[in-house]
Amino acid sequence: MSARCQVTGAVPRFGKSVSHSHRRTSRQWRPNLFRKTYWVPSLGRRVTLRVSAKGIKEIDRDGIDAVVGRIRRRGERV
Repeated sequence: MSARCQVTGAVPRFGKSVSHSHRRTSRQWRPNLFRKTYWVPSLGRRVTLRVSAKGIKEIDRDGIDAVVGRIRRRGERV
């Protein structure tokens, strides 16, 4: 299972850590992911999503029905 938010599409980013002496080492910024279960009235069942903190806020703002509709239009399975 990849580290990817099903709502926002956030994926890990790569870059360099730069120390005080300017020595560069590789590092990674990972999305803040959670497994959340939501009741979707339009489907009549519970749906478990892998969402980031930003995705949870988006669900709170737009509603789970609208977000699940967008995910399904993209062709992803919910």
